[in-house]
Amino acid sequence: MPASAKGNFKKIINNWPEDKVDVIVVTDGSRILGLGDLGTSGIGIPIGKLALYVACAGIYPSRTLPVVIDVGTDNEKLLKDHLYLGERHPRLTGEEYYDIIDECVVAAHERWPKALIQFEDFTNDHAFPLLNKYREKLLCFNDDIQGTGGVALAGILAAMRITKGKLNEQKIIFLGAGSAAVGIADMIVAGMIEEGLSKQEARKRFWFIDSKGLVTTTRGDKLAEHKIAYARNEKPQKTLLEVVKTVKPTILIGVSKQPGAFNEKVVREMKKHVDIPIIFALSNPTSKSECTPTQAYEWTDGNVVYASGSPFDPIKYKGKTYSTGQGNNMYIFPGVGLGATVCKATKITDSMFYTAAKTLANLVSKEDLKKGRVYPDLKDIREISSHIAVSVCEIAYSEGIAWEKRPDNLLEFVKSKMFQPVYLLYKAV
Repeated sequence: MPASAKGNFKKIINNWPEDKVDVIVVTDGSRILGLGDLGTSGIGIPIGKLALYVACAGIYPSRTLPVVIDVGTDNEKLLKDHLYLGERHPRLTGEEYYDIIDECVVAAHERWPKALIQFEDFTNDHAFPLLNKYREKLLCFNDDIQGTGGVALAGILAAMRITKGKLNEQKIIFLGAGSAAVGIADMIVAGMIEEGLSKQEARKRFWFIDSKGLVTTTRGDKLAEHKIAYARNEKPQKTLLEVVKTVKPTILIGVSKQPGAFNEKVVREMKKHVDIPIIFALSNPTSKSECTPTQAYEWTDGNVVYASGSPFDPIKYKGKTYSTGQGNNMYIFPGVGLGATVCKATKITDSMFYTAAKTLANLVSKEDLKKGRVYPDLKDIREISSHIAVSVCEIAYSEGIAWEKRPDNLLEFVKSKMFQPVYLLYKAV
């Protein structure tokens, strides 16, 4: 969807040959994984996400639609590349930007009013406003905010089964304060509220560190809106190690894309104050991980619950093999999308992601936990997605936001809606 075609997006949408679309993944290419602004070259992300919808949740392939909205790029290398396919101008901003996004979203919603729209890889300054604008108007969610939050909460709930701790007693430090960090924190807050804390009490159990240090109301700089709820009214601190020494956290979560940020001093300092620290180094890809599983196990003498954002090979430590968990959003978003489309939900609520997280955590077996893994084996992803879809449907029915009549056997109904590729082999005569 090029910005230069503004005013004609409806015609472009109507040119798509498929009359039935269940899931649309849309990006503006501004924040692709750890690569940053890729402009229209970011189209690979919506395509990849939809491939996961098909493989993990059985969404029918032809009923998916990848979209990149081309509002320009600030990547000078791309602007000078004669092979770059996008519009050659800096990114549009302000009302001009939002008008283009709105025209595209409205056009897609008008043609396929029951289709799920997933926002993917938007920068923080746009991700939160877009989600807040559309979440009550149509079926949509932001995977970087809600999907990441759901999968991280699931891992922490499973970790509680190892540490024997209570969610509402945890002290959590985030390295990174973008959409992923706040999405995770909001989801954990929901869990803490369920365990008896007020929202205000729950938020006091979080400390965020951004590029300027601890996020506080006393730093003197203007905070981005999404950080304000978690800003602490205390003395500013510059480094992660300082904050760890002061807070004595039980959980350390990395969404900073700063490889090696969870160094030996930080991890050993954390271990001084907690028997089994929980360390989630979630930055992608593995080269951006805040620490490796080998480092985490060595620096805690094997007493740690570790998860990463990208996969690491199993490691051996003191004669035991650990298969650490990968906190990948593919555990959550395909099942949420499947559930929402199966029951024909009118909107996606935070409670859907919360119940998806609890469902995923409950699917972690005792054998998984013994291996140090807080997520189930990905080989069971279609079964996982079907159970998450059921839990999402149950929320939709209980909240009165489902168009589809509830069947007697919901799990069987969900599985019947999952596309299953069958290949027939013909023997030559």
